[in-house]
Amino acid sequence: MQETTAWPVGHIQVDRVHGLVLIAFHGEIDIASALTILPRLDAATAAAGQTVVADLTPTEFFDCYGLRLLHRAERRVRERGGRLLLVCPHPLTLKIVHLAGLSSRLATVPTLEEILTSDAGGAVG
Repeated sequence: MQETTAWPVGHIQVDRVHGLVLIAFHGEIDIASALTILPRLDAATAAAGQTVVADLTPTEFFDCYGLRLLHRAERRVRERGGRLLLVCPHPLTLKIVHLAGLSSRLATVPTLEEILTSDAGGAVG
């Protein structure tokens, strides 16, 4: 019998770090994971006036459904008087974000440390 390797199921981990809401996207962010991610993403972006950091560092795959999740999170945070920052060290993912037009609405940095050392995200973007 041939062994199969399971694909890394996409999920998010939500934490509070230095007054920021940190949403780390893990694994494959695609149609299969989007439906399970959406309720937690909505809960994490529900409060007014918060700075939310979407960290794509732990992602292994990111497609148009990932873009939809980012767009939704950005819109929800903006409508509630907050802002969304993006951490993304992956050049191909950044290209997709740019081509989708999201880069004009998101301050993007390559590392989480850059946000954490910039006065809790205040100086970024």
